Amino acid sequence: MPLKPWAHSTREGFTVRGWHSPPSGKPLLHFIHGNGFCSLTYEPMLQKLAAHFDLWLFDAQGHGDSDHGGRFVGWNRNADIAKEALDKQGTAFKSVPHYATGHSFGGVLTSLILGDHQQHFQRAVLLDPVLMPPAMLMGLSVGEFTGIAKQTPMARQARARRRHWASRQEAFELLHGRGTYKGWADEALMAFVTHALKDAADGGVELKCKPSREADIFSTGPDRLWGLLGRVRTPTLVLHASHTFPFVKESLGRWMAMNDAVSGEEVKGGHCFMQEHPVQTAEQVAAYLLGSTT
Repeated sequence: MPLKPWAHSTREGFTVRGWHSPPSGKPLLHFIHGNGFCSLTYEPMLQKLAAHFDLWLFDAQGHGDSDHGGRFVGWNRNADIAKEALDKQGTAFKSVPHYATGHSFGGVLTSLILGDHQQHFQRAVLLDPVLMPPAMLMGLSVGEFTGIAKQTPMARQARARRRHWASRQEAFELLHGRGTYKGWADEALMAFVTHALKDAADGGVELKCKPSREADIFSTGPDRLWGLLGRVRTPTLVLHASHTFPFVKESLGRWMAMNDAVSGEEVKGGHCFMQEHPVQTAEQVAAYLLGSTT
């Protein structure tokens, strides 16, 4: 899967980075990763999708090779930055159709772009997006103001996450079949330890995404989410896992009831089902985006 790096300087002073295919004339697929990962973590799925699409892979603030950038600028601003980066750095792809997909946090960022830029993508597939219901968003907003949100279980768990290993092989062996990585295909876990870890000064390896940045995301939420979801006009399929956060299914039902551009389908697996079943997920994504399903 030959890819070229790109970089985009933001008005906040940090640089975001990612990868793109050499332009071939195929449609362009824009992809955003989940919290704590990076786009190339999904290499097994993306390799299959590359047969149908040129790829534009965005690594959000503090993820992959993008700068940490100091204070987290928020979900909405990261969505804006993703769109800005594509507009400025992806001019070679302007003449081909644009499609979008994203996982978890990246699925929500993609939905924000869809709501703000209704004509930019022809179709989209969101992979278990963490679409928080209004009550949860209200609680997070109050929690951000009071500081309590920093103590949510997922934020505490993220801050306590192990970030250093003696080698990539040790990381692979210790993460295999555990926690978030339970059920992952070996090639997906290898993509994580290859691309989401970096060499450390002591000769070991460490996470590219600081646990504190992962916690920042778990402690916050998007602004105007449900207003933007109501504005989406791009045909959008949400693939949600059979074993995921209960609020994901609740929110999807709410979204489909208010917006007939959105459909949903349950797939086997957990929140990272695309890492458990990369080939099958790629087939489902390509089938919907290319119009063989509705």
